[in-house]
Parts: sequence; structure tokens; C-alpha cells
Amino acid sequence: MKKQITDELIEEILNKTKFNEQDSHDEDHIKKVVLDHYDSEITDDWNVSCDFFIYEETTADGYSVYVATYDQRSISVSEHVHYYDNNLGDELRQAICEGIKIYIDDVQQYYVQDVIRDLYVILSKKKEEEIIDQLIDEGYEESK
Repeated sequence: MKKQITDELIEEILNKTKFNEQDSHDEDHIKKVVLDHYDSEITDDWNVSCDFFIYEETTADGYSVYVATYDQRSISVSEHVHYYDNNLGDELRQAICEGIKIYIDDVQQYYVQDVIRDLYVILSKKKEEEIIDQLIDEGYEESK
């Protein structure tokens, strides 16, 4: 009879990785894991060496808009300026996955934490799939 892959076994192995239960509640750990995986960096220090920029601007008549661009010297209103910040998460996710240095004027914004948390969950699920594949290669059998 083959050894069975159980949720407990998967969790036991997962807890020996950077995707362990204890660290999965630590926002700093999660951010480090995600950014390291994608070889990306987020900073709130304005620096022209950054590859992507997300920041808030004020229009001439006092409204806030959000800019997300690869080149802060060449802004296209129709492509890079957002009236609401709810699309900035998609822009950030793409930039992180590209493995680039990203400037964000306010790294505490909800969308930053949401994107990092979502990417961590995706990476955690991939790690779990790798563990299952490894166990199968070692002769384990999936539970039915």
C-alpha cells in the first residue's frame, strides 16, 4: 500500500518553507518573499533609477489623480493617469511580475498590500503544487 498525501503532510512540509503558517501573517515577510521571488523592489524614495512610478498628482483645479508610468518624463493622460486609485493594483501587479524597481509615493496604500498578499497566495499555492508533485515522485499517492 502506497503512502497517502494528506493535508497534514502538505502543511508539515510547507511549514518548513518560507510559506509557513506562522510567517504568513507577517506583512514584512510576505512582502520580502514576493519581491524576492520576482526580483522586484518597491521604494518610496523618488529616484530616477526606478523603472516604474506610481504617485498622486493634483490637477490645476485641485483634483487628485494618480499616475502609473514607466517614464515620468513622458506622461500620456489617456494611458498613465487614473482618476481613481482602484486600477493601480493591476499596474503594480504587472510591474512586480516584471521584476523591476518601482517607486510608490505611499507604500501604505491598501492596493499595495492587497497586491502583495494576492501574489503571496498565488506563490504559496504553486509551492503546495510543487510539494504534491515531489511527493508523487517519491511514491506517495493522492487521497481520493
